[in-house]
Amino acid sequence: MEYRQFTVPSAEAGERLDAFLARVSGLSRARVQRLMEDGLVLVDGSPQKPRHRITPGQRIEVRIPDPTPLTLTPERIPLDILHEDADLIVLNKPPGLVVHPGAGRMSGTLVHALLAHCERLPGIGGVERPGIVHRLDRDTSGVLVIAKTDAAHQALSQQFRARQIQKRYLALVHGQLAAEAGRIEAPIGRREHDRKRMGVRREGGREARTRFRVLRRLPGMTLVELDLETGRTHQIRVHLAHIHHPVVGDHVYGGRRESRQAAERENWAPRQMLHAWRLGFRHPATGLWLEFIAPIPEDLRQVAGVTEEMVRQWSRGSGEQWNRGSVD
Repeated sequence: MEYRQFTVPSAEAGERLDAFLARVSGLSRARVQRLMEDGLVLVDGSPQKPRHRITPGQRIEVRIPDPTPLTLTPERIPLDILHEDADLIVLNKPPGLVVHPGAGRMSGTLVHALLAHCERLPGIGGVERPGIVHRLDRDTSGVLVIAKTDAAHQALSQQFRARQIQKRYLALVHGQLAAEAGRIEAPIGRREHDRKRMGVRREGGREARTRFRVLRRLPGMTLVELDLETGRTHQIRVHLAHIHHPVVGDHVYGGRRESRQAAERENWAPRQMLHAWRLGFRHPATGLWLEFIAPIPEDLRQVAGVTEEMVRQWSRGSGEQWNRGSVD
């Protein structure tokens, strides 16, 4: 058990207890709240709730249990690392790799690979999902950032919550989009009769916005770049299906169009053609802005006919090319 003590300075009077501790301890706010629920945070000797407003001179004691032993066995799975330092790892996730253990998948995940690669990862951000700040679907490839310390996990998670992260994707979609660029604005929530799937919901949905621009038109398909202004579950797949241009290879949201082309797709698009291409964020320790690009995987390159010259041209695309027109 680790013990930490803090004294509330005058300048922090009136602040919420959980917010204060998250800032001064380097722990995530969620973890501070879990410690409080377990009675491991005392204010002048008494437990308090997260919303407690602190006053100058109060003494706060925090008891941090040793990490719960992992039930996961590290596995030596190759990782395509784009960058690594003392605080984080940035990697290129291949299609087909599940990010963290869950129902029906308790081995062979990215978490198992990370545990083998990084000895100090256990317990960072949670026992079952150590280091995971955000995730990609199994069949989505591309760039991911992993936290190696509690402080990095807290700082990166805050950037995601505050929508300060730049996330751009490539998607090959069915059909020809009418506009060269635009914005999809439609609230997203869980479907009433199928809680495992998301959908556009006018009532009870959460605000969701996705910008897009066309990169390449092909017979019956369009390659688009997408900029997530919000980060809802399955946002890109749901929004593109909503405007009747589902992602090629998407079994869940592709609808009848995807079903009709299933046999053909298995020959040239064996998974959903979605790639997390670019990720930008501020380094949790230095504050410097970092941007990473995950190379476009070979299967998407072949299906979409992408060349190196095209990639260089798209990479130079300026923000002015993004039209802020709305598609609802």
